[in-house]
Amino acid sequence: MFGERTESDAAADEDEVLARARAGDRPAFAALVRRHQDRVFRFLLRLVGSREEAMDLTQETFLKVFQSLSEWRPEAPFRAWLFRVARNAALDLLRRRRSLGFLAFDELAPDEGEAAWPDPAPRPEQRLDDRRRIAALDRALASLPAEQREVLLLRELEEMSYAEIAATLAISEGTVKSRLARARAAALDHYQRDTGERRDA
Repeated sequence: MFGERTESDAAADEDEVLARARAGDRPAFAALVRRHQDRVFRFLLRLVGSREEAMDLTQETFLKVFQSLSEWRPEAPFRAWLFRVARNAALDLLRRRRSLGFLAFDELAPDEGEAAWPDPAPRPEQRLDDRRRIAALDRALASLPAEQREVLLLRELEEMSYAEIAATLAISEGTVKSRLARARAAALDHYQRDTGERRDA
């Protein structure tokens, strides 16, 4: 149908913008920033737990990308490379802090690019139960080691493919799958112990 854009159209458009940005076109780079900054910010916010630090790290990430864009190989996924730069910046901060923060889902406002959690029932008691479940999920995710949490965030929230996650974290796809399986199992176990809910396989 006329007027509709396919994923291949969007990919071709991004390739064109990237080529212009690599050639030194500042407006093209600004377009890349606008396209990706919200997702990078959300990812960093989840890892460091501070809006101010996440904003600083987002700016630092795009500054590093701007300075290193000529080193990026077009055969590598740009999004994976971008998130790798962001992740390394976050890990540097967390190492300095010697702790790993985590921001609860319900602290992330919809106006920051994250869809609001759905309200499946209007009854107050149902909403209270939903909030308790979300809080339990927060605690389950916060209990994960950093390497499991980041792979879960990239897969479930950023919807990256195994190949993109592998490129982002500089690990094999097999390692991605095993870490993801362990992360899901650990988060589910923690959630079930926290809530008392058990689901039959």
